[in-house]
Amino acid sequence: MVIGEPLVEFSASAPLTEADTFHLSFSGDALNAAVAAAATGAHVALVTLVGEDEFGERLIRFAAAHGVDTRWMRRGPGSTGAYAVGADPSGERAFGYMRACSAASRMGPSDVSAAPLAQTSVLLVSGVTAALSASCAHAVLHAAEVVREAGGKVVYDPNYRSRLTGAEAAAGVLAEIAPYAALVTPSCPGDSLPLLGTGDPAEAVRACLGLGAGAVAVTRGADGVLLGDRDGGPPVEIPAVPAGLIVDQTGAGDAFAGTVAARLSAGDPLREAVRAGTAAAAVSLEGQGGTGRVATPEDIQRLLGELSGTSDTASA
Repeated sequence: MVIGEPLVEFSASAPLTEADTFHLSFSGDALNAAVAAAATGAHVALVTLVGEDEFGERLIRFAAAHGVDTRWMRRGPGSTGAYAVGADPSGERAFGYMRACSAASRMGPSDVSAAPLAQTSVLLVSGVTAALSASCAHAVLHAAEVVREAGGKVVYDPNYRSRLTGAEAAAGVLAEIAPYAALVTPSCPGDSLPLLGTGDPAEAVRACLGLGAGAVAVTRGADGVLLGDRDGGPPVEIPAVPAGLIVDQTGAGDAFAGTVAARLSAGDPLREAVRAGTAAAAVSLEGQGGTGRVATPEDIQRLLGELSGTSDTASA
């Protein structure tokens, strides 16, 4: 299960200060992750509110067409959120959000409680969702508590966005949810510097474990993932999967998180789930926008097979 806000996406291949042509699609971290998870074959539901407008209707159809269970994508007051993103082939990007007072920002604990939280094997939530409003933050924490108490796993992606929230508030949410999380997936330095005060991946692992997380996967772009857990051993280096073509970095982290959550739900060991996530992220880089290119199980198997000669190494 994924909780968050799907968005109408207007993407351009040029910076927003220069772009005059945009491609219409649908994205947002929750939708990107849900679509990536569904593409692996997982049964994934997206829990959200969309506006009672044409774009809300199209978002529900889009999610359903990508294999997402849309029974808990409900219509509500407020508009459907949107954003514009400008990117270039090097992957640099800037976002302009149009989501103030959106339907999804009005979600609260009662909205997520309508979904079968107690029957959820893995819940994926993010700092973006928690930053939409105080009620959304309460909804994220409530869902994490219910899933954890029912025996499910919680995956939390801090996904810090300075245009949505401040570092102190985002760090506070991370500290609150970490004790419920089986896995936290901060990026370094994007999340680790503002939220944990460090640009060192190993220190970020220790900091998240110190907050109570069961395991930590620090994503570092082309440098791969540093994976640590509470077993006390040294963190493990998971190499990045090289992308065949870099078109746009939008949604790569979401593809990673969604794929990892799906593979954990299927019973994969954590390290193997993370390896699959790195492959899905590499495939995502090849498409424009957050859902422009989604990895299939065959894509993941092929890419990991090409890296079969690369062994994980321990890092102090």
